[in-house]
Parts: sequence; structure tokens; C-alpha cells
Amino acid sequence: MSSIIEFSGTVLTGPVREHRGLWAVDGRLTFKRPSAAPDVVLDGWVIPGLVDAHCHIGLGPGGDVPEQIAEDQARTDRDAGILLVRDAGAVHDTRWIQQRSELPRIIRAGRHIARTRRYLRGLAVEVEPEDLVEAVRKQARAGDGWVKLVGDWIDRDAGDLAASFPARSVKDAVQAAHDEGARVTAHCFAEDTLDDMLDAGIDCIEHGTGLLQRHLPRFVEQGVPIVPTLINIATFPDIAARAEAKFPRYAAHMHSLWELRAERILEAYEAGVSIYAGTDAGSVIQHGRIVDELEALHAAGLPAGAALDAAGWAARDWLGAETITEGASADVLVCAEDPRRNLATLRDLRNIVLRGELVRPGVPAH
Repeated sequence: MSSIIEFSGTVLTGPVREHRGLWAVDGRLTFKRPSAAPDVVLDGWVIPGLVDAHCHIGLGPGGDVPEQIAEDQARTDRDAGILLVRDAGAVHDTRWIQQRSELPRIIRAGRHIARTRRYLRGLAVEVEPEDLVEAVRKQARAGDGWVKLVGDWIDRDAGDLAASFPARSVKDAVQAAHDEGARVTAHCFAEDTLDDMLDAGIDCIEHGTGLLQRHLPRFVEQGVPIVPTLINIATFPDIAARAEAKFPRYAAHMHSLWELRAERILEAYEAGVSIYAGTDAGSVIQHGRIVDELEALHAAGLPAGAALDAAGWAARDWLGAETITEGASADVLVCAEDPRRNLATLRDLRNIVLRGELVRPGVPAH
């Protein structure tokens, strides 16, 4: 590891804050010039490592994957500039990633919690309402301060999306997680599910495709953010097409949610709802696609700087992670251009620095 790295370009300490003069000394950032000469000088626009706020390291299209594939997924994310992952559910315990200095930092959520036979096979802890609270307590203790609920899924008897659990059970479960010191996030596609989640005191919503005008004031007042996963929502037409013959109501519903995806996210942003960037990588979505997600947020109407903030300073603050501050871990990216004005520059990063070490993409650094 280089003992001293000098960053000679513009340093973005926030979405609108610029600074000149930054060094990494023994893996820690400082704004004070060291007495010794730098070992490496890196030039360009400096930003904190990106956050993927909805990611599944350890899952693949068929569900659980071996540890070596999970490691490859983590490295793919790292090489795309993702230096912090908020796990949104995995089958096996991935805390071993936290012991690997060359892999991204990870905040784990344990396993998904779903209703019996109401989710993708083999991924979740499946329970009935009377067992939900205990399942939440167990996953809260197994993770790093987050619990993931499957808030809704197709009800084959009804032929459409429906809430996974009764509202009372959800409220008790969220309270149980809070008692354990954990926050709760929930997979939510449908409109009515959001009412139950907000009533329960949920801490975050994944996808949020059913967002309606009536929900917006409550999201703002309760401080509940949304992680839209727009590149995952882009798969809804394919899901609808496959379901059309057997479940036409569900297919029509999924297609209508897809059609309104950009409009609803822009309305949320303009109303003051916090939006964070997540790819949902790990099942049908490939890892390392955070720039695709940022560009999708921008295409939906968010300014480029706001889209960047959704995976940058704001996302790190929300998760309690360090940004570019005195003494913080040197987890930063160096870009050729100002990424607030050109998100595409994130596709060809000049440098990635993780824990003060220059990363060589694609190469393990044991």
C-alpha cells in the first residue's frame, strides 16, 4: 500500500462543495499536507466511492451461489466504483466479505423474509403472519442493522399483486426490529402495500412503483426514503408478457407500474422524498451496473448532480458511512471530468482507491 497518495485535482466534499488539497496517509484522508513527499500523485475529480443501496452479493439467477462467485460479484462491483454495498438479502451469511480488505464494504440484512410460497423459491425465510415477529428478530440479530421484508408479491388465487402480511403483523414486526436496534426495508410493488408500510413505521421502501400522490406527504413527514432500482423495473414488461396468459390482471398491473415508473420517481424527488441508488444486482441484474442506475435516475428527471448524490454523499450519510472528511478511510474515486455534469465519466474511472490502496480492476489484491 502506498503510504502517501496526493490527490491533485478538485475534491468534491459534497454535491456542491469543492476543495483543493487532499492526501491519503496510511489509508486515511487528510486535508493537511504531509511533511513527506507523496508516493503517488493522482489527478482528476475526486468523489467518495459509490454506494449500491440495493445489492445481493451471493445471489445469482438460480438463487444462492458459491462463495467464489460471490467474491467475483463483489470484485465486479468494486471495479465499477461501488465501494459500499447495502445488502438487500442473501441466503448465506456474507460477513466474510467484511474481513477482505480488497472487497467493498458491506452492510448486511440477513435473509429476505417472505410469506410462505409468496416469493422466489429458495431465497427467503418463509413464514406465516404469526411467526413474522420472531423471524424479524432473528434476522435483525444476524445482520448489520437492517431487515428485509417482502411486502407484496403475486397472490395466485387473486391473480394480482397482494400484500404478503396483514397490516397488524407488519406493524408488530417493524416494532420488533426497532427493539433490536435494526431498521426495516421492504420490497413493495403495489399501491396499497405502501399504506401498510407507512402505517407500520417502515424505514425504507425498495422499488416503490405503486407510489401515489397521497403517499408523498407521508414519505416526507416520516423521512422514509425510496430505492427505486429502475434498471430492475425495466424488466417489468418481460414479466408481464410471461404472465399474460395465466394471470392477465397481474400482467396488466405490472405493465402499468412500469409505464409510470419515471413519473412517480420524479414526483417523489420534487416532493422532497430522499432517493437512493440501488441496482438490485444478484438475480436477473448483473453486478457493477451502478452507472446504468444513475443514468436511469437522470433520465427520469433528476438532475445529474442529484442522481450522483443518490449513490454518493447523501447515500453514505444515510447509511452512517464515511465520506470525504478529515481522518476518514480513503475510499474514493478519481474521475476525468466533473461527474455532476457528466455521469458517463464514471464509466471510465481514472483511479479507484479503497482503504488507501490503489485498486487494479479485475485483479485480486490479497
